[in-house]
Amino acid sequence: MPAAEIRHLTHLQRLEAESIQILREVVAETGNPVMLYSAGKDSACMLHLAKKAFWPAPPPFPLLHIDTTWKFSAMYEARDKAAKDAGVELLVHRNPDAVERGINPFDHGTLHTDLWKTEGLRQALDKFGFDVAFGGARRDEEKSRAKERIFSFRAANHRWDPRNQRPELWKLYNVRKAKDQSIRVFPLSNWTELDVWEYIQLEGIEVVPLYFAALRPVVERNGLTIVIDDDRFPLGPGELPEMKSVRFRTLGCYPLTGAVDSEATTVPQVIQEMLTATTSERQGRAIDREGGASMETKKQVGYF
Repeated sequence: MPAAEIRHLTHLQRLEAESIQILREVVAETGNPVMLYSAGKDSACMLHLAKKAFWPAPPPFPLLHIDTTWKFSAMYEARDKAAKDAGVELLVHRNPDAVERGINPFDHGTLHTDLWKTEGLRQALDKFGFDVAFGGARRDEEKSRAKERIFSFRAANHRWDPRNQRPELWKLYNVRKAKDQSIRVFPLSNWTELDVWEYIQLEGIEVVPLYFAALRPVVERNGLTIVIDDDRFPLGPGELPEMKSVRFRTLGCYPLTGAVDSEATTVPQVIQEMLTATTSERQGRAIDREGGASMETKKQVGYF
């Protein structure tokens, strides 16, 4: 695009152009890419960008969902619909070891994340032989993600070395890799939470209804407002669910994800809340509070 035209792009148009360039660069330079898809707002935004990048053909790679079996039921519905609407193959992987051992977020602490998500992702990438995995992580989410490059190279065992990252000057990406390496690529790396919501508004992107306020059954546990999504949730002594108007800023396994009090039922109302928010969206994720296993440590061994 000529420099004169670039100068007239809006902030969101520049972000969109950068993300589309990244998506096309990966498809042109690598052999077997896949897009990680969790059914959250960032996944929805990233898939929308992929559809625009390769229109009128569907995105030339499948979606991969690492299923912990503990996502909100609405997320599974949104995941299946998004893949069908986009005309792309949906791959779902569940760690068979975690299935057999009945690993769950109530009894097994950090092992739940380690086995279902980290080990599950490593298994799936090896099983299908993917050399590149698109992820929806953004630098503004969390400090270890802030220092990770857009193209994040992983060793043969999927390990990430934060002290050994390639420079990405002038938006030039070096995609060359050793035979046993793989790459995690983050097209939304330079976006913020507010950018994502403003782009959702601008493009009319469909997102899972959990992002909008509604009366839902909740309990307060460990400083989080937990929505009870199914009958697998064990109530503690004295716990009694109450109905509250809440929504989510981030989505993960439902027993580990905190809701926020809200009356925002539309995208403009969510954006208005964003403009006055003083807390991070990741404050609602219990796994970010695991002091003995920081996000950077998780990422070094193969987390998303």
